[in-house]
Amino acid sequence: MGTAPSLRIERELLRAGATTVAGMDEVGRGALCGPVSVGVVVVDLSVPALPGVRDSKLLSAPARVQLVPRIRSWCVASSVGHAQAWEVDDRGITGALRLAGLRALAGLGVVPDVVLLDGSHDWLSGPGQQSLLDPDDELGPTPSVVTRIKGDLTCTSVAAASVLAKTERDAIMIGLHEQFPEYEWADNKGYAAPGHVAALASHGVTPMHRRSWRLPGVTSSD
Repeated sequence: MGTAPSLRIERELLRAGATTVAGMDEVGRGALCGPVSVGVVVVDLSVPALPGVRDSKLLSAPARVQLVPRIRSWCVASSVGHAQAWEVDDRGITGALRLAGLRALAGLGVVPDVVLLDGSHDWLSGPGQQSLLDPDDELGPTPSVVTRIKGDLTCTSVAAASVLAKTERDAIMIGLHEQFPEYEWADNKGYAAPGHVAALASHGVTPMHRRSWRLPGVTSSD
């Protein structure tokens, strides 16, 4: 599975003056339905290495589930935030990612000094952030953000965040499968697998689908 992630980047940020660093990652960006989910895991200089953690895509579903309690007890704080399909339609995918990330931060109970974000694009903060906050959400401001390309492969906190987000979103999609079994979400988790696409062509969209997207097998009149 390649080189294991480490806390090297997190510790560099902590030794540079941050008291806490939050690794953050998203799942569900490319799905056709269901939420987009963002995990966040907070560490400080007292947190040791955590063997066995990898980017969620490199782990089996049972391995991810087994890691969840270890991650929760290992870190300073952790949370997962979600933005629903209708919010993806309403705000666009970047706006929905930001909303899910802000909800994850609001659920921490602590305010990290720095967010270490996987990728090269800061979708968590930026112009127009305040306009995305629902009055009832009571979401706070965004901490300083540092982006890290392939952070989910190299940074333990980001990899751990991806595991938490993936396990929570998978559980949501398995639950939704019971309501809409013809779409096979327990297996495909809402992505464009052949069975999902065939069900869209046969049965059309559900309230869980991202209706603003160009969904395969669905005509514009659906």
